[in-house]
Amino acid sequence: MGPHHRELRFDMSMDGAHRPANVIWVITDQMRAQATGYAGDPNVFTPNLDRLAAEGANFTRAVSGAPLCCPFRGAMVTGRYPHNNGVTGHGDPLPDGSLTVAHAFRDAGYRTCYIGKWHLDGNSPERGSVMPGDDIRHRMIPPERRGGFEDWWAYENGNQPFDCIIHTDKGGTPQGVPVLDSADGMEHFRVPGFEADGLTDILLGWLGTQVADRPEQPFFAVLSMQPPHNPYTAPAEAMARHTPGDVRLRPNVPDIRDVTERARRDLAGYYAGIEQIDDNVGRIRASLDELGLTENTYLVFFSDHGDMHGSHGQWRKTGPWEESIRIPFLIGGPSREHQNSNRPDVPVNHVDIAPTSLGLCGLPVPAQMEGTDYSAVVTTPGIRPPVWDGPPDSAYLGIPVAPRHPQSVGQAWRGIVTRDNWKYACFEGQPWLLFNLDDDPYEFVNLAHDPAYYAIRAGLHERLRQWADQTGDTFDLPALER
Repeated sequence: MGPHHRELRFDMSMDGAHRPANVIWVITDQMRAQATGYAGDPNVFTPNLDRLAAEGANFTRAVSGAPLCCPFRGAMVTGRYPHNNGVTGHGDPLPDGSLTVAHAFRDAGYRTCYIGKWHLDGNSPERGSVMPGDDIRHRMIPPERRGGFEDWWAYENGNQPFDCIIHTDKGGTPQGVPVLDSADGMEHFRVPGFEADGLTDILLGWLGTQVADRPEQPFFAVLSMQPPHNPYTAPAEAMARHTPGDVRLRPNVPDIRDVTERARRDLAGYYAGIEQIDDNVGRIRASLDELGLTENTYLVFFSDHGDMHGSHGQWRKTGPWEESIRIPFLIGGPSREHQNSNRPDVPVNHVDIAPTSLGLCGLPVPAQMEGTDYSAVVTTPGIRPPVWDGPPDSAYLGIPVAPRHPQSVGQAWRGIVTRDNWKYACFEGQPWLLFNLDDDPYEFVNLAHDPAYYAIRAGLHERLRQWADQTGDTFDLPALER
C-alpha cells in the first residue's frame, strides 16, 4: 500500500466514459530512448514499458531540445524555449511569476501534484534555504516557488537514490516515516528504500486519496524520478541481473579499453535502474486499474535527456548526438482504438509536452506556450497511425549556456533534427555536425565540412536560422561558406 492509503470510496454512478481526462507524467532522468526492450536494446527487460508502447502511442522521434536537466525542465513546465523562459543554464531558477502547465490545469479545475525531483529552484545563494546551513539537497521550496503545483513531495536535486530526502507541507510525511526537521510550515523526511520505489509509493497513496476524497475532481500529477541518472545503481536484486562483462555496447562505442570498461560498468547499473523504473510503471498501471482510473487517465512517460555511455567516446549529456537527445516518449490511456502500432511521425520536443498534455484533456493551450499540441495523434480514433500533415517539420535543439561540467560539451550550440532524418548542429560562428540518420543512424560520418553536401547544409542552415528568428533566439549562427 502507498503511504497515504485509505479505505477507498467509489461513486458507482459515475460513468468513466464521461469523466474529464486525467494526466500523469512519469519523468526519468538521463534515460535514453535506445535503452528499452521495445526499442531493441538486448541488455534490458522492460515488459511494462513495452506494453505501454504497444497499447498507446510511441513517439519514436521525440527529442530533448535542451539535453540538460534545468533547461529541459523549464521548457517542460512552461511550454517555452529556454532562451525565452528564463531557465537557460544549469542551476537557473524558474523566474518568479512564471506561468506553467500546472496553472493551466488548475484554471480548468484540476487538482495538481508534484512528486520527486524539481531542479527549477536555482543554485544562487540568495534563493536560500529555510534551514540554516543547508545545501541545495536539503532546501525546502516554499509554495510560491513550486510552479503552481498544489500537493507537493519534492526535492531540488539529490543524486543519492538510496538516501533521497524530500520535503512536503506540514503533516504530509507518510505514516510511520520519521520527520527529520521542519520550518515555516514544511518538513523533511527520508524516502524509504530506493528512490523510484519510494516516490511511486507516494504517488499511489496520493491517487488513493484523490479517489477517496475528491472522486469528481480531475487531476494532473507528476512523478519525477532521478534514476537511472548516475551513480548508476539500483536495488541488489536488479543489480544482480546485470554483469558488466555481459553488456553489449552500441556499435559507435570505440574499442578503447578505458572507454569500453567504463561503459560496461556504468551500463550494468543503468540498465538495473531502468528495470526498477519499469517495475514501478507496472505498479502505477495496476493501481489505475484497481482505482477505476484507467479509462480516463493518460499516462505520459518520458525522460529529460539521454546518456552517451561511451558512444563516440563521449559521456553523459549536453551534446546533439542521438544517445544524448533522443528520449523515450510514450502516451498510454483511454485512446486505444487502434489496430496497428501507433508510432506518430512527429518531432516531439520539450516545449510540446505541456500543450499536448492539455490537449489530451480537451483544454485550451495558453497563448504564451510556444510548443505544438500533438494530442490529436493520440486521441483520433480508427486505424493507426493517424497522419500529421501540419508543422513543424523539425525540432529545434540547443544548449543556451554551456554548463562546463567535466565530460560535457563546453560551448553553447544550436541545431535541428528533421522529420526526414537529417541532423545539423553548429557552434557560434562555426558549423559542427551534419548527419544523414537514415543512412547513418549511429552517426559515424560527419558531413558538415564536406563540400559535396553544401546544398544540404545550406537548406538545413536556413531552417535553423528560421527557428532562431521565430523564437527570438540571438545565437550567432555561422556564415555559410563553401
